[in-house]
Amino acid sequence: MPVHRLLIANRGEIVTRIARSARQMGIATIAVYSDADRDSVHVAACDDAVPLGGLAATDSYLRIDKLLAAARSSGADAIHPGYGFLSENAAFAGAVTAAGLVFVGPPPTAIDAMGNKARARQRMAAAGIAVVPGYDGDDQDPAMLLHEADRIGYPVMVKAAAGGGGRGMRLVQSAPDLPDALRSAAAEAAKSFGDGRLILERAVVEPRHVEIQVFADSHGNVLHLGERDCSVQRRHQKVVEESPSPAVNAELRVRMGAAAVAVAREIGYVGAGTVEFLLDRAGHFYFMEVNTRLQVEHPVTECVTGLDLVEWQLRVARGEPLPLRQDDVQFRGHAIEVRLCAESPADDFLPGSGTIVDWSPPTGVRCDHALRAGAAIPAWYDSMVAKLIAHAPTREQCIDQLAAAVDRTVLLGLQSNRAFLGRLLRHESFRAGFDVSTAFIERQFGAAETRQPQPDAKLWALAAWISVAGAPEAECTTAAWRNWSTSRPLPQPWRLRWQAPAVLAGAITEMRGRLYLTPCSAQVEHSAGEVQLQAVPATAGVLSKAIIDGEHVDYRYAWSGATLWLHTPQGDFAFDCRRRESARSSEADGAAAMEVRATINGRVVDVAAATGLTVARGDRLVVLEAMKMEHEIRAARAGRIADVAIKAGDQVVPGQVLVRYGGETA
Repeated sequence: MPVHRLLIANRGEIVTRIARSARQMGIATIAVYSDADRDSVHVAACDDAVPLGGLAATDSYLRIDKLLAAARSSGADAIHPGYGFLSENAAFAGAVTAAGLVFVGPPPTAIDAMGNKARARQRMAAAGIAVVPGYDGDDQDPAMLLHEADRIGYPVMVKAAAGGGGRGMRLVQSAPDLPDALRSAAAEAAKSFGDGRLILERAVVEPRHVEIQVFADSHGNVLHLGERDCSVQRRHQKVVEESPSPAVNAELRVRMGAAAVAVAREIGYVGAGTVEFLLDRAGHFYFMEVNTRLQVEHPVTECVTGLDLVEWQLRVARGEPLPLRQDDVQFRGHAIEVRLCAESPADDFLPGSGTIVDWSPPTGVRCDHALRAGAAIPAWYDSMVAKLIAHAPTREQCIDQLAAAVDRTVLLGLQSNRAFLGRLLRHESFRAGFDVSTAFIERQFGAAETRQPQPDAKLWALAAWISVAGAPEAECTTAAWRNWSTSRPLPQPWRLRWQAPAVLAGAITEMRGRLYLTPCSAQVEHSAGEVQLQAVPATAGVLSKAIIDGEHVDYRYAWSGATLWLHTPQGDFAFDCRRRESARSSEADGAAAMEVRATINGRVVDVAAATGLTVARGDRLVVLEAMKMEHEIRAARAGRIADVAIKAGDQVVPGQVLVRYGGETA
């Protein structure tokens, strides 16, 4: 079937990625967008665009009727679902084909066969594919699930039967913890997939997550394109993906590839798909699920094979046979991808939002993104904003190349995991490659300060200097003449407040002092002592260098109102410049300290706080649901609750007061 005009039913970087391949094939592209994405880069990346309206995905990208209407009004003859949203929705695939359009993906029957984990497990076991021992029955009575967990043996993994992506997944170590895990997992699964049914599996202790990329056409040809190791995860969601896997040798690759091809044939698959396995330390692998779509991490396979998987998708959708046979597929070098996300690593990777004030992707590696300075990152969707992918002859070279590229990546205006990715890539266990499992981040970066460091005395001094010498009001003076004086420079006061992650609230978050500016240098005084700095004030958004107490430090900065965003190799930091803020009383500061505010857009699903209740530091106060995940807000201090300003079911926005403390502390 011909494909001339392609509607991409998605948002963000995957739209720009699909549009790039479609354009090279002479196919016109059509974007869709919600009200939150009206000015997004992916809209401009396509030849045409159709508004969907709404903010939440349920009002826009998950509306089959709106997407089909957009296809009709724009003259599209095909729809590519991307990943996420409706990409694995059999009803959507069926509606597209029923409307006479080409669906760039597998047939609805294949999606439906793998859409329910319980049925998929049963079918694969019947076909002779190894599955993890567990329970996938229809009886969802808690007593039955407790009984089955005892039979399977602890620890057990609770999973949503109707979906994946870490949503509705809980690791349970012992029987007393199971009832709460079942409740929360079922609730999260129902919100994410409209189906709260669960399955239980014996927990494979610290396995690797290894997946096989498969491709099939409508002529009966099926092949695999090697494996991707996706073991490094947080909250059961992938952070780093690489190919080939350090744990897979040639013989194991052949066996896993054959199993994946057998799975694809069993369900009559067509198009790009991924068969996911758990690999234990003894080399045994177990079927987990099939992702019936293009994967986020498909670029690593493209790098090592030299193939364009989106082009293959479009050609298969047009009815063409696969261009290669299994023996023709060759693998070259090593590729690694990291996901750049708008989130706070220290705060359990809590997703965030905001407006980008400075963005500069790195050169020398592939960067898939849909970002620009001034673009808003809404809180309504997934937190991933870009992907960085390196390809080199060896794994060691690839790690070095990617870590350096992460250092060069500039994303300011919102919290991100950029610096954490650099530390992860340089961790000795990751570099060794063998002591890596799905528990890697939990084991190696369990403490919040290892995921997100605090600014040291040198960085406080650098921020203080920029807050004065690099302030917008100072830029009207030529850099060479700034701070010039015929006499000894006068001291200039500075006062900064670091926007620390909530979990690091006990750290030093505010400093003040004086600095003496001279041409090309400064003497900065603060409570930690005196720091000597040599540098010429750079313009915001320009990479520059300072010498701080003899140490060379690369930096780049940007302003967002009175907030200074500072990019350094150590990390990215946001400082509120108190000397540039409007006057604020000490009473107002005290009141703010007595409040617990939302940091994300979300829906209140549980309120544990109650008026008059005395809580200890770490007690759960509120649970918010955002981006299909539950996020607990815990007490940062002990005290008595004076007021609870929200209730279950409320929708909250960043900055909204949730709970207020009273005067007494426990």
